[in-house]
Amino acid sequence: MEFCAECGSRLEPKKVNSGKQVMLILACTKCEYKKQKVEQKKVKLNGKIIEHSPKQFVAVIGKEEQKLSTLPTVRIECEKCGNNTANVWQVQTRGLDESSTQFLRCLRCGYTFREYT
Repeated sequence: MEFCAECGSRLEPKKVNSGKQVMLILACTKCEYKKQKVEQKKVKLNGKIIEHSPKQFVAVIGKEEQKLSTLPTVRIECEKCGNNTANVWQVQTRGLDESSTQFLRCLRCGYTFREYT
C-alpha cells in the first residue's frame, strides 16, 4: 500500500490507456496526484532472469521453503504417523467473535491437521 506524497491519502491502482498500451498507475483518492506503477518486475533465480507481471505476484510456499524452520514448534502427536513434533500457526477461519483455528504440520511426514481452540 502506498500513500500520496502531497496529502497523505491512500493511492489506488487505476488503468490508463496510453496509445496502444495500457499502463497501471497509482492515483490519489482526494487530490490529483498520480504515480506511475511498474508493470513488470525482473527477478534473478538460479542465474536465470524471470519477468513477472503484477498479476503473478502470489506467494507460494514450495517444498524447499517448507524445510526452513521459521514456524514455532510444539510437542503434539501426529494423527498419521505418531511423531511428537509439529510446526504450528493460527488462522482466523471463523467469525471474529470466535477463537482462531490452530494448524499443525508434522515434521516427519508433513501431514497437516487442525485443532480448534
